[in-house]
Amino acid sequence: MDQFDNVSVAKRANVYFDGKCVSHNITLADGTRKSVGVILPSKLLFNTGAPEIMELLEGKCRITLAGSSEAVEYQGGQSFNVPGDSSFQIEVLETLHYVCHFG
Repeated sequence: MDQFDNVSVAKRANVYFDGKCVSHNITLADGTRKSVGVILPSKLLFNTGAPEIMELLEGKCRITLAGSSEAVEYQGGQSFNVPGDSSFQIEVLETLHYVCHFG
């Protein structure tokens, strides 16, 4: 799917890490929440509250989940799961376009 139809979009962007990550929260008609964004090449640490599925649309990165010492490489067309109340380190190798699916 290339787009989400019938959504509400938060007008104010979420800007993290001095602008290296920018996203917008969206809410689907059924109440499902997601964020859609871009992460510029960098190495960042994200903390999670709820479980997340990170769907990568374009770009390339390496992910190290909390409790793991091994980084796994992902690219556009792939996704990875992050447990709730956890964290992950991301090293963005090529500008990353993503959708974060919460819950």
